Amino acid sequence: MVKVAILNYGVGNLHSIRQGLERVGARVVITDEPEEIERADALVLPGVGTLRGAIERLSDKRGAIWKAAFEDKPLLGICLGLQLLFDRSEEGNSKGLGLMRGEVVRLPRGLKVPHMGWNYLRVKRSHPIVRDVPSGSYVYFMHSYYVHPEDRDAVVATTSYGPEFPSVVASGSIVGVQFHPERSGEPGMRTLRNFVEMVGSA
Repeated sequence: MVKVAILNYGVGNLHSIRQGLERVGARVVITDEPEEIERADALVLPGVGTLRGAIERLSDKRGAIWKAAFEDKPLLGICLGLQLLFDRSEEGNSKGLGLMRGEVVRLPRGLKVPHMGWNYLRVKRSHPIVRDVPSGSYVYFMHSYYVHPEDRDAVVATTSYGPEFPSVVASGSIVGVQFHPERSGEPGMRTLRNFVEMVGSA
């Protein structure tokens, strides 16, 4: 059984994500200890809230996160956790973790924000994280910003809300989803199951 560490930095539906991962066969620990991250087979960055506040709370854990990424340990960013993976954000002109090249930008003015509720995925390319998740599947969103990767090949799936934005990205051992899989019914559970299977085959 793979061991997944959910990083506790004061944001996110930690227990709902834990329950989802446990349902698909993972052994889960919620932690803020670098030693636990190192012992785990994979790392999850959850999150709701502001990027600047999250980055401040992650300041003493950057080394452990970077070490995990450098060692190709599978890493899943969820919602704000996805946005944290990138270089910078318009939200508070903040710097992210820089594990993926690109920026986080605000949804255009004139749209109701946050983008909250069910919307569909348009799968752009095959990847283990979207195995058996059909294009057109509806998942649950809650966000006001979205990622803009420099490498367009990193985009696995998109969603339209005003602009068409990346809703699933992947690069090497790092994957991220803008939606909340723990709230997204069967497509969300399939996404979590896919991640656990990726960990098992890593």
